[in-house]
Amino acid sequence: MIVDSTRKGKRFPDSMSKTIPIWTCVLNRAIQNYRDKINKPIDELSSSSSQWDSSLHLPLWVPDTEKARIESNINKWVNQLEESGADISSFSSLLKKPLRPLWISQKTVIWLNEVPDYNSWDFTPIILISSSASSDIYRQKTSSEFSWNYIAGAGDDEESWARGLTPLLFWNNVYDLINSGPDLCNQKVADFVEKDRVYRAQRGHNAPQVSIKPTKMEIKSSSHFQDRSLEIIMENDDTGHLIYWLGFTNLAVCATGYDFKAFDADCVLNCDQNKDLCTLEDSEAHLHLPIMNSKFDRFSLQRNLPSALHFAKLHLKKGKRLAVCCNNGEDISVCVCLAILISLFNVEGVYDDGKSFKETQITKFDMRQRLIFLCKYAVNARPSRGNLKQVFNFLAGATY
Repeated sequence: MIVDSTRKGKRFPDSMSKTIPIWTCVLNRAIQNYRDKINKPIDELSSSSSQWDSSLHLPLWVPDTEKARIESNINKWVNQLEESGADISSFSSLLKKPLRPLWISQKTVIWLNEVPDYNSWDFTPIILISSSASSDIYRQKTSSEFSWNYIAGAGDDEESWARGLTPLLFWNNVYDLINSGPDLCNQKVADFVEKDRVYRAQRGHNAPQVSIKPTKMEIKSSSHFQDRSLEIIMENDDTGHLIYWLGFTNLAVCATGYDFKAFDADCVLNCDQNKDLCTLEDSEAHLHLPIMNSKFDRFSLQRNLPSALHFAKLHLKKGKRLAVCCNNGEDISVCVCLAILISLFNVEGVYDDGKSFKETQITKFDMRQRLIFLCKYAVNARPSRGNLKQVFNFLAGATY
């Protein structure tokens, strides 16, 4: 199930009307091609094709002319997916029935009495739920006693408003937060987040200090959010930490707060704002680059990449194992590792001191291919578009 919303007066966003249906069709055809090549002889291709629905399914409100234009590009996108190095074999082994989208809004009626048994369906449903209200429902809400105005898309940027609150932490304390009222809500959130951070830190879990940018109304009381010294207590048993070594390379992605000796890391490139979260006894084996997210500084990553690549090259050519970490191990550290992979490793993932990089001009396809390779191992990777753009701009004009 995928839930999204769109602007007032529009029932479904374009992501549900077109983007996701396109991806389901592309994946279905890529899986069909893979199975035909691997498992089926040439003369059985027609019969196997009829058993696997790889047609393009779009909602009825998409015009036929637009559907025809999309259809004409599907095979090209399938080829791009196959050439990117994506692990289609895993998709094929997991997916028993072809993907197909279903659209659900506040006015949708599909089954009158009960939902049929899932096993009777000949497809794997991707249920696209639109939370957008139609115009008549919108007027009814805004004219009621408890009127409110919903801004579509305002909730998809949680790092700017959630104040470190996670979904689990919210639901564990939901009644306390609601009963505290608007005046004490922010203080309650800060207390819950801090208690949870200390609890995880004492058990050796990843527990970085949450930094919050106060609003104008909060500047007078912002002392509560000032940085504190953080002591990480590492336990000898399984801490639950995850450090992702990228295949057979000496390169890893992780979040801050790890016992790097336990993971056999020889050197650490710390991209977090807090430099005290991870250090090694050998100061030359540790580099701190306080890289900011692209939403706060559009060129922070690009400015620091030369230093990051110089540090990586210095240690990787000696055969040392390098761990790159950031606040969550999902964005900035992933982008730094991507730049290192492209700059210092060949397409097979073998360290070549940048020889293959100097011989070719970097393209967006190269970026996509290496990112897919990286995401095979760093399964929690969620690099932002702004940071990926900085990596590409740096590599496209690199002169280091």
